[in-house]
Amino acid sequence: MNAHAKVKQWLEENRQRGTRLLQQLVQEGSIRGKESSAQAVIIEKCRKLGLTLDIWEIGKEQLTNHPAFCSDRKDFSGNPNVVATLKGTGGGRSLILNGHIDVVPEGDRNDWNHDPFSGRIEDGKLYGRGSTDMKGGTVSLLLAMEAIITLGIKLKGDVIFQSVIEEESGGAGTLAAVLRGYTADGAIIPEPTNMKLFPKQQGSMWFRITVKGRSAHGGTRYEGINAIEKAMTVMTKLQELEKLRNQRIEDPLYSKIPIPIPINIGKINSGEWPSSVPDIAIIEGRMGVAPDEEMKSAEKELEQCLKEAAQNDAWLKKNPPQVEWFGGRWLPGDLEQDHPLMTVLSESFEEVKGMQPAVEASPWGTDGGILSKVGNTPVVVFGPGVTEAAHDVNEYISLQEVFEAAEIIALAMLEWCGTNQREGK
Repeated sequence: MNAHAKVKQWLEENRQRGTRLLQQLVQEGSIRGKESSAQAVIIEKCRKLGLTLDIWEIGKEQLTNHPAFCSDRKDFSGNPNVVATLKGTGGGRSLILNGHIDVVPEGDRNDWNHDPFSGRIEDGKLYGRGSTDMKGGTVSLLLAMEAIITLGIKLKGDVIFQSVIEEESGGAGTLAAVLRGYTADGAIIPEPTNMKLFPKQQGSMWFRITVKGRSAHGGTRYEGINAIEKAMTVMTKLQELEKLRNQRIEDPLYSKIPIPIPINIGKINSGEWPSSVPDIAIIEGRMGVAPDEEMKSAEKELEQCLKEAAQNDAWLKKNPPQVEWFGGRWLPGDLEQDHPLMTVLSESFEEVKGMQPAVEASPWGTDGGILSKVGNTPVVVFGPGVTEAAHDVNEYISLQEVFEAAEIIALAMLEWCGTNQREGK
């Protein structure tokens, strides 16, 4: 029996154990600032696998002073990063397996059919916040590693498993791991890609635009300048900018995505009294960044857009809108489609699924940009889960996909890292 057959058989025989691990992780609701209990499950699993553990609290000056650092969180204590290494025998390529343990808040629990941290299983799906984004993918990584370890297959290259915090808020956990020295010849991030391969990832950043007006009584509103109306002028210009930026995207990997790099208005705050003309409006949103684009270049383009909006409006010309870049920030990622890691993953996918994988560009940001741009580590994002289920109520993941992804990743590990056994080739 060759290595693939052994891995497949092991995964089939251990479906119940793998499912229970995913349930445990989902039941530990690891929203921001409360990641420790889920990390404890990860740590215990890695100890049982005999991996070399590195557990530390992030947040030192080397991290917070880095240009790529982005977080409004001041205290990371009690919620560590976890890195577990499977040491190779030497002579092979190294591989990072990166997953984030933090999940977004559950929102209104009344909108959920069941407790959002139940880990309930129905019709082959496991439900709960974080099941798709991305604890299902993390379990795929752990199962792939466990299969290889249990079967006694010795890899030549090191495998570096990472369970990081803060991905949902800008990637401080992965940045901390890079600055701690964790880089490799390649990396796989099993975000929910619908089992597609994403060699390119959109970047993004948050902005806050302050638009001034002039207050007046609502009965004589013509004596004031309504900040909301001026904000609408600004938003119209932002829509025009979005259209212009997306017209330039010719990458075929974005052909199925209606708006490859959106500019989203997510929040507006203005006014204190229905009978008063508001004198200030604050617009907050998210700007998408193309895989091959520099963050500073995107910033300048939006800033220029605001200048143009002001030039065409007498009030705004005297009172130009002010932009602040704040909060979440994700670096874009860009890997050649013919990169060896893409080849290895594609061949492993085809061996397991009997067909070629779909290859697209990510419509959202990941920690891949930090690994590739800061850590100089080639990244492919590939994992189980329906993208649309992430962050949604009644979030779920197909258990079949979790185990299929584990099998594909395990085969990719064998090929990428190399083995000392003939059956592993």
